[in-house]
Amino acid sequence: MIIVQVKENENIEKALKKFKRKFERTGIIRELRARQAFEKPSVTNRKKMVKAVYVQKLRQAEQ
Repeated sequence: MIIVQVKENENIEKALKKFKRKFERTGIIRELRARQAFEKPSVTNRKKMVKAVYVQKLRQAEQ
């Protein structure tokens, strides 16, 4: 359950923005989308490898 602390004179739009930010951080939407369609473990591992290679190339480019 997400709880948002609202200050006394805080505007509702600001409170809603805080709620949305907290909701995104929990990763609920990401998990829902992942569960909609089954993905084989081999495909998942392949995606992880591609992402790792991409990140590694970015880090090497920084140096």
